[in-house]
Amino acid sequence: MKLVNKDDDKFLWGLKSIIHLCLKALGLLMIIVIISGVVDVAWTIYQRFAAEPRFILTMGDILMTFGAFMVVLIAIEIFQNIILYLRDDVIHVKIVLATALMAIARKVIILDYDELEPMYIFATGVVLVATGITYWFVHRLPPRSQSEPVGDQESSTA
Repeated sequence: MKLVNKDDDKFLWGLKSIIHLCLKALGLLMIIVIISGVVDVAWTIYQRFAAEPRFILTMGDILMTFGAFMVVLIAIEIFQNIILYLRDDVIHVKIVLATALMAIARKVIILDYDELEPMYIFATGVVLVATGITYWFVHRLPPRSQSEPVGDQESSTA
């Protein structure tokens, strides 16, 4: 049995309220970032198609456009993380790892392999594989039921 002071409860509630206000502000700011990103992608595509030779994209143009798309998708994933945390008050590890995988995949897509040291490319691959394996392990975990206690399993069998 834990003893909690009523003043501590009020203080913790106040801190939690501040965190939730900050998360709501971050959510609004992320919407601005997402809209700006979409406008940037559209502007980039327009500029590439308008430049001579018209309606021809080089491989560099395509990779740059893919990178811009991926940034917007990563921003959307971060927004989803914020919304889920506000709703459930829990950090969803699987979604955070999926966001990290998307960010690493974006990095791999836009890397200029001619300009980079082999060790940098190797390290990026190691991070990608490690994050992928971690995501796979977390994905394989069975979902915990809401009625199941977080502590000892013995209390649920009694």
